[in-house]
Amino acid sequence: MTPADLLAGALRRDAAAPLVTSYDDVSGERVELSATTLANWVAKTANLLQDEFDVTGGSTVAVALPVHWQTAAVLLAVWSCGAAVLDTAAEDDGRLGDADVVLAAQDRLAPLEEQDLPELLGLSLHPLGMGMTGYAGPARDFALEVRAHGDVFAPWQQPDPAAPGLLLGGLELTLGGLVETARELAGRLGLVAGDRVLVDDRTAAEAGPVAWLLAPLAAGASIVLVRSPDPSLLPGRASAERVTATLGRTIDGIRELGRPA
Repeated sequence: MTPADLLAGALRRDAAAPLVTSYDDVSGERVELSATTLANWVAKTANLLQDEFDVTGGSTVAVALPVHWQTAAVLLAVWSCGAAVLDTAAEDDGRLGDADVVLAAQDRLAPLEEQDLPELLGLSLHPLGMGMTGYAGPARDFALEVRAHGDVFAPWQQPDPAAPGLLLGGLELTLGGLVETARELAGRLGLVAGDRVLVDDRTAAEAGPVAWLLAPLAAGASIVLVRSPDPSLLPGRASAERVTATLGRTIDGIRELGRPA
């Protein structure tokens, strides 16, 4: 199996149910994506990467993005193409030159523009998926580019589970290894099918995409992602969203993953 199969499993279980619900306590935004809606974003993004940049097995896509629902779509799209994600928090470490495409948040574009990168896409991370504003640099606008692409994705070649899937510091996991690690981690954390898992962006960034994205998918769980969380709002939000478990957060009366009962 590869990460694309985990998303396909979510579609089979309940295509209409919320799969990723995202809050931002600074902007006040709330975005909810069903499995169908997330799969739509993933397909459009994968088609963009494949059709415009020839991303397929053997390609490397650098992702300089914060934890965000659009980041989930980008990661799953790269893996759907059979390519490897280069997860980077440092734009000047010399590693981005090996990437075929770089996707970055708009506020991280300036230092990247100074490098000799083959292809650069900027994301506004607007809650409604709108394009960048006030930007006049060379990066292509992800939101504008992705709209033209189809809602159904067919890879030029089927992803190879033995191919590289994630390059993170000194860590390298294959596409199949990502699924195996996600399943093992889900078991260790105590994730079960039907869980609604609340995780804040700082915890998610520290834990990595296997923990905040793939482990819940592997377990048949859904995600409530909170950016810049206001602690006073979390109990009420957990109740409203029917949260059953938290990752890295303690909320009275709700199971904390990885902690003994």
